Amino acid sequence: MISVRGLTKRYGGTLAVDDLTFDVEAGRVTGFLGPNGAGKSTTMRMILGLDHPTRGRALIAGRPYADLRRPLRAVGAMLDARAVHPARSGRAHLIAQARTNGIPVSRVDQVLETVGLSTAARRPAGAYSLGMSGRLGVAGALLGDPPVLILDEPVNGLDPDGVRWIRRLVRDQAAEGRTVFLSSHLMSEMQLTADRLVVIGRGRLLSDTSMTEFLAAASPPSARASVPDPEERAALVRALMAVDGVSVETAADGGLTVEGRTAAEVGDLAHRHGVRLHGLSDVRVSLEQAYMDLTARSVEYATGGTDEGGRP
Repeated sequence: MISVRGLTKRYGGTLAVDDLTFDVEAGRVTGFLGPNGAGKSTTMRMILGLDHPTRGRALIAGRPYADLRRPLRAVGAMLDARAVHPARSGRAHLIAQARTNGIPVSRVDQVLETVGLSTAARRPAGAYSLGMSGRLGVAGALLGDPPVLILDEPVNGLDPDGVRWIRRLVRDQAAEGRTVFLSSHLMSEMQLTADRLVVIGRGRLLSDTSMTEFLAAASPPSARASVPDPEERAALVRALMAVDGVSVETAADGGLTVEGRTAAEVGDLAHRHGVRLHGLSDVRVSLEQAYMDLTARSVEYATGGTDEGGRP
């Protein structure tokens, strides 16, 4: 539903987005990741026709955003939750959007209830907290019941319950066949939410793959096993150490960490040697660690590090 081809944006001597090509498909949540200054917001703005690319194109359902006659019925977007006139109520803000796109006012009250703002709908938007502003932004994105959603940092300012609500919302939207393009710096939440990842750094594409493939590529084969019997544990360690490319560490509680083999391979070896296992799992790095490793050379605004003793 969203197609980006050779998208490039230059501001004077600064190359903000550099020849990006990727697709965002329907029926899944695609996470959009990158360090500050990587070009994520600029890319989203070009998809929505708010910035003109220096080169390349971005299409929604095969058409530029500017060619959409009723854009809120085709694309729902939230790029800046605070982009609301502070003296206008949340409900009035949504009514203005609805009337310009031929959407009935009854839909305004529906989305306000969906995002949990019914009781605050007539309060000035300038009095909203950051989390409430985010909910209003999501309401605006849902207003036209569009097949495409583009959300930039929708969990900003939300409490844990609100973060879970956003997760359920976007996954439900994707399950209904919609295209969901979502940016966030909250890696733990992105790992639970996204099916696919597009990662950029310094304006260039670093990765475009499924969440499963992204994590697998960052995690060498490794497994953790729990063997209750000391003699069987020793037998399994001997069998593992006889395999090329395998190293084994034994924890104080008797658990084994096996580098170089997957949980399935460790389980097969244990079965062949008659070893009982009380626990067996693959060891995977988190999305945060995989992302940090991938983008380490693409961070524009790096902070000073500390050594192991905590000294700068």
